[in-house]
Amino acid sequence: SKMTVKAEKMPCTAPNVYTKVPDGGWGWTVAFAFFFVEALTYGIIKSFGVFFNDLMESFDETNSRISWIISICVFVQTFTAPLSTVLSNRFGHRFVVMAGGVLISTGMVTASFARTVVDMYVTIGIISGLGYCLSFLPTVTILSQYFDKRRSLVTAVASTGECFAVFSFAPAITALKEQIGWRYSLLSVGVLQLSIVICGSLLRPIIIKKQEEVKPQPPEEPTEIKYMLENEQTRTSIESIDSGVEITTSPSNVPGKTKAEQKSEEPKEHVQILAENNSTPPEPKTKLLDFSVMKDYSFICYAFFGLFATLGFFAPSLYIIPLSLSLGIGKDRSAYILSAMAIAEVFGRVSAGWVLNKKPIRKIYIELICVVLLSVALFAFPFASEFWGLMTCSIFFGFMLGTVAGTHIPLLAEDDVVGIAKMSSAAGVYVFIQSVAGLAGPPLAGVLVDTTQNYSSAFYSCAAGMVLGAVFLSLVRPCKAGLCRRQQQHTEESAAVVAPDLPDDFIEMDITKAENSGKGCDS
Repeated sequence: SKMTVKAEKMPCTAPNVYTKVPDGGWGWTVAFAFFFVEALTYGIIKSFGVFFNDLMESFDETNSRISWIISICVFVQTFTAPLSTVLSNRFGHRFVVMAGGVLISTGMVTASFARTVVDMYVTIGIISGLGYCLSFLPTVTILSQYFDKRRSLVTAVASTGECFAVFSFAPAITALKEQIGWRYSLLSVGVLQLSIVICGSLLRPIIIKKQEEVKPQPPEEPTEIKYMLENEQTRTSIESIDSGVEITTSPSNVPGKTKAEQKSEEPKEHVQILAENNSTPPEPKTKLLDFSVMKDYSFICYAFFGLFATLGFFAPSLYIIPLSLSLGIGKDRSAYILSAMAIAEVFGRVSAGWVLNKKPIRKIYIELICVVLLSVALFAFPFASEFWGLMTCSIFFGFMLGTVAGTHIPLLAEDDVVGIAKMSSAAGVYVFIQSVAGLAGPPLAGVLVDTTQNYSSAFYSCAAGMVLGAVFLSLVRPCKAGLCRRQQQHTEESAAVVAPDLPDDFIEMDITKAENSGKGCDS
């Protein structure tokens, strides 16, 4: 059966109704919107490192206190993920993303007038952080609903918006700061992020309404056979009444049923058939947030993977420029290193999407290989001592980061984790658990840098977290396989307990009863 769309014309605000997952259609517009949402959310967060030295000089603060700006932002973004899921299920993805765009822009514009670092904690950390959550998570969730076979590839390609943003924003903001200063540059970024509202308006909801299969009606019995059966039943019933025993071949005369049930059974069947033919059964009410995913051991392991892997996601992009400056590399060349990392991340995301789109393939194992290689890349940074060594490490890290960052949330929709049915709630809980690492990661790296006076310690802490994440990721598939075996065993045990079969011939049973009662009367 081919995929079809509802025939009548619908306004642009109405949901798209399909008979199966379209793997395209309006989904391409949603992918286009997700590209720009990625660029204006995570792209800006990863490019925020260009403001670090300016903020330290303006507010006369330490590295760790400035790091708290992004830490609070990432923490609020991930901690409020369940709220984003609840609001999306209640009010729709479009409205939530548009509201998030307004919050992001408001926070950034207000931050450009901040006088203390605490003001930045509130504006960028809390206000913009909440906006990032409301904008990003609903967009990636609805994009996964529009695609099935191409989900991995489309999501990976659309997520490259973040990489292109880092590639273009880092040099652009650096040049803009030299012309108008960091405050007006931050103001310009906030105004640009208001375009997320336009992206949100393109997120039309989707409804998958499967076609009902029309079952062929069984052929009616010939009229002559029907009359013969009716006459036989009438004759048998009359003979049975004469002997004082009620006997009938009607299936409704089953032992244990009352006469009232027998009389009402036929009308109930008639009403049920009419209801199935003439009315649509009510759709089950969608849960605003389904915490049942926490009972799935495979999801718990995957959530711990996300918790520790988050330690390595943000710190390298924040500290790559300070590290390069500490090695005596100029500001312009340092910005090129960050841009090269972003370009490599583009190729990593596309490559991962292309590989994961192949079938048959166990996607969770491909993700594990990428996480292990990402840990190796993080350990390699401290050994770089000049420009080209740091450039090589950045390109390798960017490529491997792209393979992981672009796929770790969409992989929740795979059956090895939770499946597409629980994708929305699982994404909210998963990102919520990441909030702890998002809050602690950059400040922890900042404290290590302030203590050791060496930026290499920040990369060691990120690498240690990534290794722990790889350990938990390796346990996801074994936990899922064990859960499936337990469910199969429980199903087999339930099937073994079968109700006792009823006698096939009710007449023979009733005649035996009649004979026994007759013998009792004679005696």
